[in-house]
Amino acid sequence: MSGGPGALFAIGGAEDKLKKRTVLQEFVEAAGGSKARIVVVPTASALGPDVVDVYHALFAALGAESVVGVRPENREDADDPAFIEPLHNATGVFMTGGNQLKLAGVVTGTAFGRAVTAAHARGAAVGGTSAGASILAEHMIAFGRSGATPRQRMSQLAGGLGLVQGAIVDQHFAQRNRYGRLLSLVAQSPGLLGIGVDEDTAAVVRGTHLEVVGRGAVTIFDGSRITSNAHHAKRSEPILASGVVLHVLPATATFDLQARVLLSYGPQPPAEEIAEMQAAEADLRKLAKEIAAEGVSPKYYADRKRRAGRRTATASKRATAAGESRPEATEPITAGAELDTPDRTRPDSEPA
Repeated sequence: MSGGPGALFAIGGAEDKLKKRTVLQEFVEAAGGSKARIVVVPTASALGPDVVDVYHALFAALGAESVVGVRPENREDADDPAFIEPLHNATGVFMTGGNQLKLAGVVTGTAFGRAVTAAHARGAAVGGTSAGASILAEHMIAFGRSGATPRQRMSQLAGGLGLVQGAIVDQHFAQRNRYGRLLSLVAQSPGLLGIGVDEDTAAVVRGTHLEVVGRGAVTIFDGSRITSNAHHAKRSEPILASGVVLHVLPATATFDLQARVLLSYGPQPPAEEIAEMQAAEADLRKLAKEIAAEGVSPKYYADRKRRAGRRTATASKRATAAGESRPEATEPITAGAELDTPDRTRPDSEPA
């Protein structure tokens, strides 16, 4: 593979494995789609071979060419060439969830960890869920308590792979109420961005840009200008964290990790839809002026409603003949046709 470093997928855990599988599908595509050769690393998991079987079935169903499991259980395994060999040809490396401290203790600072880093540098997609997401950063959360209030000694850091620079990644973020522990770490190390990823959600990092994929959100704490008492708070006392910039980013949002600014959010509608909305807006303005005019007979609105109905029917027939599914943007349905104003030309006994 060539073309620079691959994408990084920090997944917040509990990714959908049964229905849409949006996050996993994105990972397979980033790893090469039908040519993807994925190595699953279940070192953090307390489960047996079943965890590899699950991801093997999932990635194969999503189109990957090959999926193999490699499970170093200790640092001796992680320096064994037999465990490292599959990483040389991998286009994707996926680390499962489980015990974060075990994953850090086995992988970081070993030949296996260096091989994962080398795979990413040559273009392989590297990702992980839960514990596998946290280890992507240079400093990873090894363990800690939940809670909304940042407190001293709320969590413990360990060394990570350093693929995501200048940040700390937390997972199961909203579901397990981990706002406090991530904010406490930002208060203690204001130079680091705090990135909290919800379940079934991925923070996808390409270069310095982070994009959100999935059904949840990615929360970012920027403590560049924080005022804090973290340097003298005792034991488990609450920590002052004033001036932190908060970003809550849903799917499609893109964030610049270096400049620490939002770049874009939300899908852009097609040009024809924009034209249609503009035409409808212009018609609404015209109708509003007409309604504001004095001395207009109620019969005028009834006639207008009937004319709009005829135009709608004509446009529908024309669209059907042309194989289209909606009226042209230049022939919007007149907003006046949607008015609930009673037709005063009908007898009261006649149904509307």
